[in-house]
Amino acid sequence: NRLFKIATGQDSKTTRIKLRREEMLSHRPKIMVIGSMNMDLVIRTSRMPLPGENVFGKGFKMFPGGKGANQAVGAARLGAEVTMFGRVGKDIFGERLLKNLREKKVNTNYVEKDENEATGIAFICVDDTGENSIIAVSGANMRCSKNDIDRVKSLFSRMDLLILQLEIPPDVVSYAIEISHGYHPPVILNPAPAKEFKIELLDSNDILTPNRYEAGLLSGVKIKDLSSAKLAAQGLQDRGVKAVVITMGERGALLADGKETSYVPARSVKPEDTTAAGDAFTAGLAVALIEDKELGEAVHFANDVAALSVTKPGAQVSLPTRKEVEEFNR
Repeated sequence: NRLFKIATGQDSKTTRIKLRREEMLSHRPKIMVIGSMNMDLVIRTSRMPLPGENVFGKGFKMFPGGKGANQAVGAARLGAEVTMFGRVGKDIFGERLLKNLREKKVNTNYVEKDENEATGIAFICVDDTGENSIIAVSGANMRCSKNDIDRVKSLFSRMDLLILQLEIPPDVVSYAIEISHGYHPPVILNPAPAKEFKIELLDSNDILTPNRYEAGLLSGVKIKDLSSAKLAAQGLQDRGVKAVVITMGERGALLADGKETSYVPARSVKPEDTTAAGDAFTAGLAVALIEDKELGEAVHFANDVAALSVTKPGAQVSLPTRKEVEEFNR
């Protein structure tokens, strides 16, 4: 909590301190990700089909995915100690997802294997420009329950930060946020996929990271440009959210933290596949904040992580390592 307040500039001048570099190096960020795990079934095609039209694909591959798992792997590859919470089915996809998470150094001890539902899957179509469309079948992800949160809530006090999304039941997400405030780790809520949610549950230490479509749904402001994005951010803050970071794809991100609103442009890259770019951004933001970066600096870092992710195909396989991000900035 202290790290987060320093990062967002919320500490007063009299109490605010800079952690020594030695202290930061000895503190490996601890993050719990509460969310979804899917197997992504990806088809490459020259263009998206029109309604009722058949088009030929150029290839098919399977990749581990799901917003929760993507963000967990993203944070782990950037150097965080990550614990994953969620559900998979007792099937081959579930086994592959857990094996992949373990290989990526993510703790899977708190992932439940559901007896009654299959592992979540996502059908992803990617065109020649790198844009994608996704149909997800939630499966075991939607079997996460408040009882599951009760079983892991004792871990919250050991975490520097929690990351949540909306690919598990919204009432479970709400419950996790409410419970977390009693244990004091700040929350990053990535409100994806776009749906109505009680963002008023977020407190002054928490951050909301919608993309432009999600921000538009939650604020009631259709985002077309930076001016409308600022209006949307203000609308979200009027609902009680202290810090909002609206991601805008290749255009970068807009951040509003109660003191100022600023625009952080993205680095220019040639996109191969935009799948998981938002997840890469959220992971990068989380790690940067825990490492004592100011919010604006953290958004710059997250933009770089997201930019690198779109230069490779797939979800988790495209997430950059810390070394790759550092080399990107040389």
